Order: sequence, then structure tokens, then C-alpha cells
Amino acid sequence: MRLSRLTIALYVGLIFASGAVLGVFGHSLYAVSTVISKGGPKSEDVRKRWMGELQTRLKLSADQSAKINSISDETRARFHEVRHRMDPEMEKIGKEQREKMRSVLTPDQQTEYEKMLKEREEHQKQNGERGPGPGI
Repeated sequence: MRLSRLTIALYVGLIFASGAVLGVFGHSLYAVSTVISKGGPKSEDVRKRWMGELQTRLKLSADQSAKINSISDETRARFHEVRHRMDPEMEKIGKEQREKMRSVLTPDQQTEYEKMLKEREEHQKQNGERGPGPGI
């Protein structure tokens, strides 16, 4: 069976249109808009959501909400106080780790290690991150 030129042109057009539709659909599935977050959700936003959930699910009175807010404020202050006292000790541990690691490395490796540490520090400053945890 022989196809006419018009039929062939329609088939080619149909294939092209199908490819275009599939391309647009595929692009919309795989195109992801990047959201850059500095340190995750803000503590105030988390607290507001938590208080909202407590008020809704537990049906808190105004007095209870005020007391829970006060408890949260006190707890936050205590956490900050402990973190403030802990930071110098954590820095000391990190410094000791870096010194021990340097003692294992060759001079060339030490140079590269120092370069890596500076890059990491710059990255943390740019992103507003706290220092790495233990073992890094």
C-alpha cells in the first residue's frame, strides 16, 4: 500500500507535535526551581507552627498559651547559655584534632590540608553555617 504525500506529511507532523508535547511535559517534570535556604527554617517560624499546633490540638486557654510561651523563652535562653559555654571547649577539641591530623601528614599534604581548611572556613562564612561537628 502506497501512502500519499499528504498522509506522510500528516504523520510527520503528528510525530513532531507529539515530540513537542512530550518535551514540554518532560521539561516541566524535570525542571526544578532551586530554593536556597540559609540554615533551614527560622526558629521563630518553627515556634509559631508548634504553638499553633499545641493551641489547636490541645485547645489551650490564653493563660496556658502565655505560660507555655514563657517556658519556651526560658528554655531558649538556657540552650543559648549552654551553647555559649560549650563553644570554647568544642573549638579546643577541633583544634586538637587538626593538630593531630597535621602530625600524620607529609609537608605537601599539610599544605593541601591547610588550603582545604581555609576553603571550608570561607564556605561556612558565606553560608552563615556553624563549624563542622566532631570528626571533621
